[in-house]
Amino acid sequence: MSRNALSRALWPLSLPMEALVRIRAALYRADWLPRQRLPVPVIVVGNVVVGGAGKTPTVMAIIRHLQQQGHHPGVISRGYGRMVAPGSSADAALDVQADTPAHLAGDEPLLIRQATGVPVVVARRRIDAGRRLLALYPRTTVLVCDDGLQHLALHADIAVAVFDERGLGNGWLLPAGLLREPWPDHTSRRIDMVLHIGNHGTTPAPLPCPPGTRIFQASRSLADEAISAFGHRIPLHTLAANRVRPNVALAGIAKPQVFFDMLHGKGIHLTQKIALEDHHDFSEPNTKNDNPEVWDAVNTKQLFMTEKDAVKLFPLIRNLKSSQPADLQLGNADTPNAWAIPLTLSLEQAFLATLDQKLSLIHGHQTA
Repeated sequence: MSRNALSRALWPLSLPMEALVRIRAALYRADWLPRQRLPVPVIVVGNVVVGGAGKTPTVMAIIRHLQQQGHHPGVISRGYGRMVAPGSSADAALDVQADTPAHLAGDEPLLIRQATGVPVVVARRRIDAGRRLLALYPRTTVLVCDDGLQHLALHADIAVAVFDERGLGNGWLLPAGLLREPWPDHTSRRIDMVLHIGNHGTTPAPLPCPPGTRIFQASRSLADEAISAFGHRIPLHTLAANRVRPNVALAGIAKPQVFFDMLHGKGIHLTQKIALEDHHDFSEPNTKNDNPEVWDAVNTKQLFMTEKDAVKLFPLIRNLKSSQPADLQLGNADTPNAWAIPLTLSLEQAFLATLDQKLSLIHGHQTA
């Protein structure tokens, strides 16, 4: 985002937001507002810019690394956009299971639960989610908080700020720019590590950071296989070579074009692109009528989607296959035509080594 006429016109509106952010941060630094600790180390992964910068793929990559190191990680989150189940308190923490409806769990927490198998608990207050998770899963040795840099009430032992190719945008706060808070000076929370994510084969532009903060690079790419609504896996190049049905892609994420471009890079020629708003909900009543272009693609074309969309759309496809009349041609279990393409994130070994070192120091301090 450049500092064009519109952003300059909006800049005065960003000043009150910046003032509020700075005042709130100062109150926490002075301990006038309390930070609460949990009895295990907490790694907070978040960003200071709006839109998807790669937090959830980073959380999943960290989780898998922690598992390989012998840890028993858990994930806590607010669960953006989720609904509270009827009869439940708005403050109640929800233990997310692999079959929890996405509208109750939030699409990203559900994706993390399904993809990694670790305990995931969501709550309006992250501290409540953490306490509930530790009560249910006492073997947990470390918690990863998905999107919590601005949630200052929770103490973070390690804070990771994630940036994508946009960097800082024009360097101004909302609504004139992309920033949620000032950067690189006077950020609300101490940042221990910065992860700058680019597409595979590219190098992100330089990024200013607080003094002493190390910047690590990561690259993202699509996996080499696709997953159907019925659990089938098939090489992506096999689907790319299929000319029986037209190829359609949908993405209900912050930057749909990124997904479309990555499909193109995998050799998939798209005849249609369906860009939906971030966290698009497919679960409303009369779904087929509410998303006609989506269900036309499910019915007659070869449909590619992100995993984040699949956690919401795949259950509906499975339900429709078993309950809809025969004229809804979804194909049989051996030839499904809706596919989720996982996103893979390659982290620098130096990033993982630094994370391990910081975590070992925290564990050593806690057990001393």
